[in-house]
Amino acid sequence: MLCLKKRPRINAMINKAKVISELSLPLRQGKIDMERPQPDQAVYVISVAAELSGMHPQTLRIYESRGLLDPARTAGGNRRYSDTDIRLLRRIADLTAEGLNLQGVKRILELEAEVIRLNRELEMAKSQIAEAVTEVHRQYRRDLVPIKQSVTLLRQQKRP
Repeated sequence: MLCLKKRPRINAMINKAKVISELSLPLRQGKIDMERPQPDQAVYVISVAAELSGMHPQTLRIYESRGLLDPARTAGGNRRYSDTDIRLLRRIADLTAEGLNLQGVKRILELEAEVIRLNRELEMAKSQIAEAVTEVHRQYRRDLVPIKQSVTLLRQQKRP
């Protein structure tokens, strides 16, 4: 019986998406110049973020209270979620679907963030090493001075 009640809501959401799609046609064709929000720009209210991530709004609040996610806040204290937050929520959903508890999910997210940080450090170190090697090679080229070489043959004289 519960599924039958949700079906009209889903149909209404589909119809709403179609209307929005038709209204956004001039935008997609480049007739309207609007900037797309940056991935870290918090623009979604909790209900929209819940819909986009496929979760209930209360689940988002629980994840925040457990430290899995930290949405931005407006001056009035309302939560605002970014595209990055939505991707994180989907990642959390994937991990919990695999059977992990929230503490395990939090640890995995921390380790993934650490791997990303270490990879950035490694790339920066590689770039610095490459620059240092290039600088050393440049110095070698400056230190080398071409000299005119000539061969002189000396004959040994016999000693009396």
